[in-house]
Amino acid sequence: MAKDIKYEIVEEVVVLSESGNWSKKLTKTSWNGESPKLDIRSWNTEKDLIGKGLTLTDEEADILCRALQDLGFGK
Repeated sequence: MAKDIKYEIVEEVVVLSESGNWSKKLTKTSWNGESPKLDIRSWNTEKDLIGKGLTLTDEEADILCRALQDLGFGK
């Protein structure tokens, strides 16, 4: 039996793209009552349907940011 997943979007940081009723967003989201983490995923307009995504700790986000800068992004 599937476990109910509970979430709370603590902060919407930025909308990365939009397509129809869906938006890909960077948010700070708390999953199942845990501390909020950076989250990149697609949400429908009502935020009741969730696409596959990626959740990052602060340390993982920092590593990703440095790697993107090394590739020339953000300069």
